[in-house]
Amino acid sequence: MKNYLLILFLCCAFSNVKAIESKIIHNIGNEIITNIDIKREFKYLIALNNSLKELDKEKILNISNESIIREKIKKIELLKNFKEISLNEDYYEILLKNIYSRLNLKSINEFEIYLKDYDLKVDDIKSKITIDALWNELIIRKYKSKVTINKVKIKKEILKNSKIESKEYQLSEIIFEVTNKEEIEKKYKEIIKSINEIGFENSAATYSFSESAKIGGDIGWINENSLNDNIKKNINNLQIGEITKPIILSNGILILKLINTKNLKTAVDIENEFNKAINYERNRQLNQYSKIYYNKIKKNLDFNG
Repeated sequence: MKNYLLILFLCCAFSNVKAIESKIIHNIGNEIITNIDIKREFKYLIALNNSLKELDKEKILNISNESIIREKIKKIELLKNFKEISLNEDYYEILLKNIYSRLNLKSINEFEIYLKDYDLKVDDIKSKITIDALWNELIIRKYKSKVTINKVKIKKEILKNSKIESKEYQLSEIIFEVTNKEEIEKKYKEIIKSINEIGFENSAATYSFSESAKIGGDIGWINENSLNDNIKKNINNLQIGEITKPIILSNGILILKLINTKNLKTAVDIENEFNKAINYERNRQLNQYSKIYYNKIKKNLDFNG
């Protein structure tokens, strides 16, 4: 009932922008979340992932509400660990370019024009990516010693597949949680039903706890040599557009969608592929620790609303 009233209030506020007043929706520790914050998050998420426009407003508001809650909780923890919440300009340029390139924009100027349609500015995006980037840095600091990677095995796999022709997969992901193995199939069916109704990208925004959820689960192009045997086995026989069965990982349950494939007819750069495979595996494990740490912080915070 509480969630229903929240969404009802937000829908009314959004439908009458001129009359909108700032109302506190959540109080988390020493941070507040207002209806204005949720509205801004709404615009931000749609700007990054246009497919969200296909959803009804109530569902987007739910996603926006959860997203801004995660951001505020992360910010509270970051303020305990960093002197200031900022990045250097060179790093901003790299992160912003990653975002606007994915939107098929060619420059920061084009990005600024694009953002105007969503009543956003580049500084709004900077504040968002700062939280994400520093959070990732914090997780690396705390958990890098716990990341275990079998470099010998990875190198062996790459050498075994260092043929003239190799394959790359363009993939999107949904990573979800369950409390026990019996729930996997039930949750998987629920997500597949959602995919059939609203598409993979919107289902990723709704169900996935991975950072890629904000951009519809997109993880880009990955060489077959960077994937472990379990994942390769699950995507090898997929046709473009098809979705894997649940893949059980240490950090949750993974669903992959095959967007496209391509064959590379050049010799594999073994060192480059080795580094990419290491980064992929490290990020996968750090994503697991990120979720564990976030849940721990959230549990210990005073949360009203």
